[in-house]
Amino acid sequence: MRNGIKREDIELLAPAGNWECLKAAVANGANAVFFGVEKFNARARAENFQMAELPEIMAFLHMYGVKGFLTFNILVFEDEMNEARKLVEACIDAGVDALIVQDLGLVKLIREISPDFPIHGSTQMTITSPEAVEFTKPFSIERVVLGRENSLKEIKVIGEKAKLPMEVFVHGALCVSYSGQCLTSEMWGGRSANRGECAQACRLPYDLIVDGVQKEMGNIAYLLSPKDLAAIELVPELIEAGVTSFKIEGRLKSPEYVANVVSKYRAAIDRYFAGQDASVSEQDIRELQQSFSRGFTHGFLEGTNNKTLLDGSFPKSRGVFLGTVKKVLKNAVLVELSSPLKRGDGIVFDAGDPTQKEEGGRVYDLLQRGKKVEGEVNSGLYEIVMGRNDVKLQRIHVGDRVWKTSDPELDKRLRKTFETEKPYRTFPLSVHVSGKLGEKLSVTWVDKMANNAVTSQSEIPLEAAVKRPLTAELLLDQLGRLGGTIYRLEAADLTVALDGEVIVPVSELNRMRREAVEQLLFLRTKPPVYQKRTVDAYADVKERGQVEKPKLTALCRSLEQVEAAAQTDVDFLYADFEFVKQYPDAVKLAHRYGKKIAIATMRIHMPDENGVLALIARSQPDAILVRNTGALHYYMARRHELGIPLIGDFSLNIANHKAVELFLDCGLEMVTPSYDLNIQQMVDLLENADASKMEVVIHQHLPMFHTEHCVYCTFLSPGTDHTNCGTPCETSRVSLRDRVGFSHPVRVDTGCRNTVYNAIDQSGAEYLSEFTKLGVGSYRIEFLEEEPERVQEVIRLYRQALRGEVSGSHVWRSLKATNQLGVTRGQLIK
Repeated sequence: MRNGIKREDIELLAPAGNWECLKAAVANGANAVFFGVEKFNARARAENFQMAELPEIMAFLHMYGVKGFLTFNILVFEDEMNEARKLVEACIDAGVDALIVQDLGLVKLIREISPDFPIHGSTQMTITSPEAVEFTKPFSIERVVLGRENSLKEIKVIGEKAKLPMEVFVHGALCVSYSGQCLTSEMWGGRSANRGECAQACRLPYDLIVDGVQKEMGNIAYLLSPKDLAAIELVPELIEAGVTSFKIEGRLKSPEYVANVVSKYRAAIDRYFAGQDASVSEQDIRELQQSFSRGFTHGFLEGTNNKTLLDGSFPKSRGVFLGTVKKVLKNAVLVELSSPLKRGDGIVFDAGDPTQKEEGGRVYDLLQRGKKVEGEVNSGLYEIVMGRNDVKLQRIHVGDRVWKTSDPELDKRLRKTFETEKPYRTFPLSVHVSGKLGEKLSVTWVDKMANNAVTSQSEIPLEAAVKRPLTAELLLDQLGRLGGTIYRLEAADLTVALDGEVIVPVSELNRMRREAVEQLLFLRTKPPVYQKRTVDAYADVKERGQVEKPKLTALCRSLEQVEAAAQTDVDFLYADFEFVKQYPDAVKLAHRYGKKIAIATMRIHMPDENGVLALIARSQPDAILVRNTGALHYYMARRHELGIPLIGDFSLNIANHKAVELFLDCGLEMVTPSYDLNIQQMVDLLENADASKMEVVIHQHLPMFHTEHCVYCTFLSPGTDHTNCGTPCETSRVSLRDRVGFSHPVRVDTGCRNTVYNAIDQSGAEYLSEFTKLGVGSYRIEFLEEEPERVQEVIRLYRQALRGEVSGSHVWRSLKATNQLGVTRGQLIK
């Protein structure tokens, strides 16, 4: 125990995309493993397991005392609810230790099936504040996975206030967008990140456009591609901040990666509890980099530092930096090495443009001043000789960076940890032997770690010993023959209470030992029993309310837009501004024109941001557009004193009727479906939920990335965060131009978070008639940078469509004709 924290309180949680990774995790010290099955998990590209394998997986893990968590961390669409129910039931039957869940509708379904089956709130829930944790408690969510953007200070605050076990990512790839809030893959490729199909648009190159002009960035092209998280040096601080589960990312990674990272973090955690030096060796860091690294960062754990989050010059794993090219020779390359290298290692020559084919291959020989060097070299000037067909020396230049991309010797060492016939772990037994002449020998076996005990008896009674009576030494020798099993018996754990000198055949002792081991293994691998009810996933579908005339609403992002919209026949307004100080003016402006107005919260809620929520309420809006569960909990706790209606926005990720019901039951008067729904999925939802209490966003610039990484601070300021950046966002407008030539606007919110909006506004106008038949209560238009005249034109067209004066197709075609960027039908494509 250290500082009141026990070693067994800390869980090391490893990823497993297949059986080899699962074994690598167990063999190298993981306390728990998270994995997915063929559907319903956020790594659709991983090999994954089959649902039928669940009993085998859980028996294997439980045999070694390791927990198994199944990732169910995606949105569940309406037509999938029964299939989701079957997977939940299979997990309960197999004894899965918890489901990691994103979709709150799925949480509702799980609780209908089982009141006690463990649920962990996924990082996809975007839980970043004590209030967001409190929101989960009525659903008996026993653990939350915090957002990667939380700092150590914030983690400590959340733990102290919310008092729920916290799981935190400590190693692996970083998403530049808040998990659960990235819509880029859906917009550009029809592949939803909230469905495990991330297309990694953040790893693509972009041009930085500042006030309409391209900024020269040298070799910095990957403006949204973060380095990889490596918090191994912060293990003591994480433990003392209250983190109970250390989570390693990587279900798409190799078993060698799993073995490497798990073993390193296992050692770091053990050093802390042993009171040893917590520092990490350079060799350990290099080996971690070797398995996978885009460069390492502490992410946001030490607070926001926009200058250290990304490198910008490459988007993929590089491995270990070796040095730079000093000279290109006739048959070799002269390199100043700063890290170890040996024959057989793989290297790549980095000329600063990873979009082009890069030269690289295996090291054939190492020379120093023309003489061959054997073994590994650590630093100095060496001639690297490559295979004749591996590289074109004429494409390598002085100054090129050199990286070690693979180390076969390291991989071989890592594979040995899990490619073995021996048990990965052994557990101590406590054995008590008793008996007397004429009675059967009794042996009680206690599996101390699992707290299981069995008793075996001899089939024949004890006889008087003529020679070689049963002694503690003889019993230890026979009963301790546990090689090939997961058990071990030490002399100190064997107690003997025999009356006189007695004997029983050795074969009988062997039989008793084998039977005891079988029984103990059965108890170890026996799945825990949870309550389970048979439910109909659609039993709670309610009748729809009647809508005589659906509302048309407009979300504005400037006072000019509010004034323009207020002068139309729009039914309701929303204000979503960069600066909260403008909210009272927006409310007054709307009221001057006789319009009601709601104010939007930020999409993210951090521990120190309740003041912003209070300011929104003090602005006296007619409603509040709630974008996160932390804000929802904050307002619901004050609903009697505030009396302000609450509307749920798209970022709550509502994708099925159970999620609709859950949020309406929590106090929302209306909810907005997730942007992940295509037209058929939207229709399915509207058919099974009360559509009269739903608002469909029918026109908008899709908010693609929502990120703590500030593009303005990183590339337009010498500062590191909002305290010293000089607020370039107040004087300049930035956009990111993609490979196709579209420039996507980047806007900043009150919390200095960036949203990258799609360059092209999208319209679902042609589906208005279908939605109206289904009884949708409200339709929203969202504006971004439109001039007042454009605002009024768009509202007029949609009002005409709602009255049936023009077709939906006419609306988007007309807008396409008047908008130089054009309009796509966006996420509502069949």
